[in-house]
Amino acid sequence: METAPPFALLLDVDGPIASPVTRTVKPEIIALLNELGAAGIPIVFNTGRSDAFIREQVMDPMVAAGMPEDLMVHAVCEKGATWFSFTARGAGTVHVDHGLAVPSAFADDVRGLVAASYSGHMFFDETKRAMVSVEQRVDVSNADYRAEQERFDADAMGLMARHGLGATRLDHHVPGSDDSVDYRVDPTIISTDIESVRLGKDLGAARACERLRRDGIVPEAWYTMGDSRTDYAMADWLHHNDHVVAHVDVRPADGVPEKPYRILTSASLGLGPEVIHDDAGLAFLLRWRDALALAD
Repeated sequence: METAPPFALLLDVDGPIASPVTRTVKPEIIALLNELGAAGIPIVFNTGRSDAFIREQVMDPMVAAGMPEDLMVHAVCEKGATWFSFTARGAGTVHVDHGLAVPSAFADDVRGLVAASYSGHMFFDETKRAMVSVEQRVDVSNADYRAEQERFDADAMGLMARHGLGATRLDHHVPGSDDSVDYRVDPTIISTDIESVRLGKDLGAARACERLRRDGIVPEAWYTMGDSRTDYAMADWLHHNDHVVAHVDVRPADGVPEKPYRILTSASLGLGPEVIHDDAGLAFLLRWRDALALAD
């Protein structure tokens, strides 16, 4: 019987892996992902990004950097609505849960809204299969984008009402205040996602475990990593389902909640609070790689 991996990685992409500024992944991170995978550490991405983004910004660079032939990496995208696996030979079938998709007529209206009123600051993400996402243009400052984002989010809520779609804004929602809605508007630091309320990083964690169990892999523990409060949901789900888990928060300035599992930040590595996002992600990947080398 094969030995269980000492840990598995469940990684948000924007922030800890891909820079929220450039939307690309450092070559050093790509190399470390290949090294950790080659050492037998299961890697699953759990992201709101599309499968196309993962292929272009993560899979293709990993393959180009010499991804091991026997390594399989899993990607749960659009917060659990889509998922696929990839190897050095490329991407496998993309699975889509169409029951979690936003109505196409609403998506068309959002596309038109962006083109008519917001194209100077943001763009409509044409690669999403289930969610509707609008993202900051890279040539626009985040401060300018965030000001426009407030107006866009309000307009998006108005569109939802005109389509007869019950919705709430995640950043304004009071738990229990209205749990009958089917959709939510979820603003992040560089985008707004409009999605089924059934999507989330907890669903992504469940799909991640399904993918590993399919291959007979049950890790001894998990490290989850993210840059927002919603990313804690993946560690919450793992802990609730009796997995040993520690969560890495690469942007703790938003506030670190009380949780029944370990929470790690750049301070845990003796680094300053200014080490955030993919710089913090890189530091943790290095620590895990070095720990495996010492264990050998």
